[in-house]
Amino acid sequence: MFLSVLTRRTAMGALAALVAWTGVPDWASAADKVAVGALRFTSHSGSFIAYERGYFADEGLEVEFKFFQAAQPMAVAIASGDVDFGVTAITGGLINLADKGAVKVIGGVLHEEPGIDGSAILVSNAAYEAGLTSPDKLAGHTFGITQTGSSFHYMAARIAEKEGFGVEELKLKPLQKVGAVIAALKSGQIDAWAIAPHIAKALDKAGAAKIIGWVNDYAPDYQVTTVFTSTENATNRRDLTERFMRALSRGIADFDRVMLNQAADPAATEETVKLIHKYVYADRPYEKAAPSIKNGAMRLNEGAKLNLTNVKAQLAWFQAEGLVSESITIDQLVDASYVETY
Repeated sequence: MFLSVLTRRTAMGALAALVAWTGVPDWASAADKVAVGALRFTSHSGSFIAYERGYFADEGLEVEFKFFQAAQPMAVAIASGDVDFGVTAITGGLINLADKGAVKVIGGVLHEEPGIDGSAILVSNAAYEAGLTSPDKLAGHTFGITQTGSSFHYMAARIAEKEGFGVEELKLKPLQKVGAVIAALKSGQIDAWAIAPHIAKALDKAGAAKIIGWVNDYAPDYQVTTVFTSTENATNRRDLTERFMRALSRGIADFDRVMLNQAADPAATEETVKLIHKYVYADRPYEKAAPSIKNGAMRLNEGAKLNLTNVKAQLAWFQAEGLVSESITIDQLVDASYVETY
């Protein structure tokens, strides 16, 4: 027994000497735990890929995903500290939290781009059969949104603006969750909606709704989703935040390289889609989920760069609609020091 104790003491002494010699404390290798907010959308795949391929781990981050069914609750979770980083659309709720000094936008992810199928304008079968066959006929119809001040509200406004009528001529129906909007559209309780292609194309193909237009014809510069975090992280935890952004950017690069040119490397596409399937349509068999995931391949911003010009335009719209304070500035909403802006 004395020999056993001596052996343990010798080993511990050797370890302490090694730590002293290297100058590295014994806790330094522990990963920083971060909670990441996400929706189960193909457009969130940059973070899923970064996790699955170890890019977060390479940066010393231990990531836990927390999933939401709408954008505004995620912003509240960031402000409360329940979530460290989020990827979702700019909403009135997020802007109001930024106005209180709680959150900051630090990068961009999903972006509408002409030539790449983006969010689609959908109508119910009943509305289509009654003559709602193109976006210029939307005035007077019900349009599904999650909440007032959501990205769906903003898209509806851009569509209405280009078609020459006011968004107030749409009967906006806040239904809180994406799933509830889908159900309402399929059952004909609402006439129209605009949503990402992995959902829109699946509904159209299944005969549950009809695509009548594309959002990038109305908002080709739309910075759909952004990366955001607490003001505390952006201001006082810069190293952690930079590590998160580096890992996310690697995941985004992998997604764009494969998913925007799927025919170039079918094997790589299959591998990537199987990875994404762990998070998107995970409750469906892979064979049924894969087409929808492939259809959801919109442009993710290289290096998480941010279309600051469009974010300013979004802020101006929210202010004009009276959804946020007129006094909030773009610098209160955005910390532009983490990524390239344009």
